[in-house]
Amino acid sequence: MSDRRLGPADLGAELGARATLVQFSSAFCAPCRATRRVLAEVARMVPGVAHVEVDAEARLELVRSLGVLKTPTVFVLDAAGRIVRRAAGQPRKADVIAALGEAVRGV
Repeated sequence: MSDRRLGPADLGAELGARATLVQFSSAFCAPCRATRRVLAEVARMVPGVAHVEVDAEARLELVRSLGVLKTPTVFVLDAAGRIVRRAAGQPRKADVIAALGEAVRGV
């Protein structure tokens, strides 16, 4: 999708060995809580996948640089931190798994 890469310095957390699910959330966002559950469950299912949640209000510079307009917004990163997919709104578990497949295969 992009040549843009995100790393531990951007996210405040280590990347997963195979892929990383990055979730931009805000405090009073109900869909963010549901998204957190879905992404955490998928990360537990797939070895080498990390789930990192970023507080959008606390990281406005990063939010603006990535063009995040609403929460939740989810980025799927490959092992090198390259953005493979992004989606706004609450994702379906099947879609997250499919996007992870792309990140891990390097499609």
